[in-house]
Amino acid sequence: MLQFERKTEAFIKKHSLIQAGDYLVAAVSGGPDSLAMVDFLIKRKEKYDIQIAVAHVDHMLRGEESKQDLLFVKDYCLKQSVPFKSAAIDISLMMEREQTGLQETARHYRYQFFEKVMKELQANKLVVAHHGDDQIETILMRLTRGASGPARAGIPIKRRFGEDWEIIRPLLAVSKQEIEEYCESSQLEPRLDPSNQKRNYTRNRFRLDVLPFLKQENAQVLEHFQRFHEEISEDEAYLQRQAQDHFQQICQVNENEGIRFSIPSFLMVPLPLQRRVIHLILNYLYHYHTLDIRGIHIDLIQRLVRAKNPSGRLDFPKGLKILRSYTLCHFTFMEKCQVAPYYYELYEGNEVILPNGGILGIKRIQDASKNTDQSVICMDPQDIEFPIIIRTRKPGDKISLKGMKGSKKIKDIFIDQKIPVHERAVWPIVADFTGKLLWIPGLKKSSYERTPQNRNDYIQIYYHTQTTPGGQDE
Repeated sequence: MLQFERKTEAFIKKHSLIQAGDYLVAAVSGGPDSLAMVDFLIKRKEKYDIQIAVAHVDHMLRGEESKQDLLFVKDYCLKQSVPFKSAAIDISLMMEREQTGLQETARHYRYQFFEKVMKELQANKLVVAHHGDDQIETILMRLTRGASGPARAGIPIKRRFGEDWEIIRPLLAVSKQEIEEYCESSQLEPRLDPSNQKRNYTRNRFRLDVLPFLKQENAQVLEHFQRFHEEISEDEAYLQRQAQDHFQQICQVNENEGIRFSIPSFLMVPLPLQRRVIHLILNYLYHYHTLDIRGIHIDLIQRLVRAKNPSGRLDFPKGLKILRSYTLCHFTFMEKCQVAPYYYELYEGNEVILPNGGILGIKRIQDASKNTDQSVICMDPQDIEFPIIIRTRKPGDKISLKGMKGSKKIKDIFIDQKIPVHERAVWPIVADFTGKLLWIPGLKKSSYERTPQNRNDYIQIYYHTQTTPGGQDE
């Protein structure tokens, strides 16, 4: 028996992922991971006493190539006498129509289709093919982004899904190499997605650059990360139950007005549970879509409730406002109103959360390389004067653009870039203390950006927007 088979069988048994009588819908793309998973399950239908069907979604992002993926999976299911359900969804069109990101849009419509299949077949479990390497990548990515609470644990082994279904992940104990060995041994010829080799996705950079180093350092790294996941998950489950009790005791929930609590009562809660009560509040208000929430957000709320100033306000992603008034803290989505101008002065090492939810900061770096990414700008310290000013646009603002002669009005840049009017009012403008406009984050860099030459000391200004990083979803 191959390592893939031995480990997967043991993992399914340890976590009670499959019970007799289950009807499983396997999400199969045609790649090595999902093909090995469904092949493994089909060969054990009698052993586990289960029914299996396959669901496939063509996102129509790779033209004829993705269409051939669908036909490949369909042909495999026909040979195996397994029910096959598929959908072709124009994700690019949906993104344009709904103004959403690629991963977010693809995941939404993919899982919407899976729900339809689950209902149609009266299945009870959706099986997806995240594996052990995916788990390592996810944990590292989330820790690197500053995740806190349960998010640090990575990909859950199983979770509730839709009306009354469950998602299970039976491959989290096996590596990519073991999956490929199973495919070769079983004479499977999976389809390969060339985008998995592109380093413009965050996950791919972890997969291609970080993971090989970790495996070279310790051949058991997968087992260690999976144990970390299980221990953190168990600890969090206990702490979440404790936090839930405190949430119910101190928080007042109003469907229209949001959530508020008494600050003195909140401060009596043990610190580890305070953080988790805040997570519960944010999960409730964001309907558990909290990928944009990081440790810095939790820290800011903690500072707000501990501040000596009796009043204060924080602006969080998607319009959430956290308001302090004397002994009350109020979380609410306020009606849209005219946005007040803002002005911040930042020095090296400072970071600020802007009213649009973006995070902007300054750091000194060494050995910088040429960067065309619009989320960072690199400058020679001799060309700028601190403090760096982060502010909203002023009438008549002009910027000298990199690679162009003369200057251009910021108003015209917003129009050229098709920035919605309501976003222009809060879009950050970066200048130095003398008034020189340095950068319009995410849009245009000024002529003050420098390509590093013969020195190793540079100032980097970075801007993180509130979007989900590219890569495999969870």
